[in-house]
Amino acid sequence: MVAENALHSAQDAVIEAALAHVPFDGWSDATLKAALADSGVDAALAGALFPRGPLDLALAYHRRGDARMVAALAAMEMQGMRFRDRVAAAVMARLDLVEDKELVRRGTTFFALPQNAAEGAKAIWGTADAIWTALGDQSEDANWYSKRATLSAIYSATVLFWLGDDSEDHAETRAFLDRRIDNLMQVEKFKAAFRENPLGKVLLKGPLRVLDHIRAPRRPDDLPGSLKETA
Repeated sequence: MVAENALHSAQDAVIEAALAHVPFDGWSDATLKAALADSGVDAALAGALFPRGPLDLALAYHRRGDARMVAALAAMEMQGMRFRDRVAAAVMARLDLVEDKELVRRGTTFFALPQNAAEGAKAIWGTADAIWTALGDQSEDANWYSKRATLSAIYSATVLFWLGDDSEDHAETRAFLDRRIDNLMQVEKFKAAFRENPLGKVLLKGPLRVLDHIRAPRRPDDLPGSLKETA
């Protein structure tokens, strides 16, 4: 545990040092090399901290933002908010935590590269999953996937709009996000109506019954270090 904490601290130190270099050199080998030097972290640890070099550096920065968003959401008072407003607040909380838009702009370019696109998509999915989990989503069927897929699309579109938004307090981004969530709510209403429609009931009991067998992924409870209840 001590060694793990030391590695985490070293990784965070390199990420912090990298933030000053990314606007100029992007998420690159040059940035990683400079960040290691500035942070005082032994360059020999680079392979353990960031096995794939700048790709893992960029992903670590993204995951750190997700973790900070989850902490921010836990401190928010959302009891009186409509659920759609909670989703919007979560997305904006994630964006508000960005230190410099150029970090995300460079990241968008970096993850647009063919060799990085799959990892970029997984990172966005991870953000959507973090938001739904923080908001208390308990779906265990196909809805688990559809919610995250839809929010991933909304989040990606909102980020691109936000990058070009210079309105006060990102008011235009908030309005854009509200419109996207309105679209999502219309889809959800359609799905609810479809389930109650006679044709929908037939399809859900027939060809679409395969959806009943789709389950959300579960984390194995027998991994090393996990706690299991004992009788």
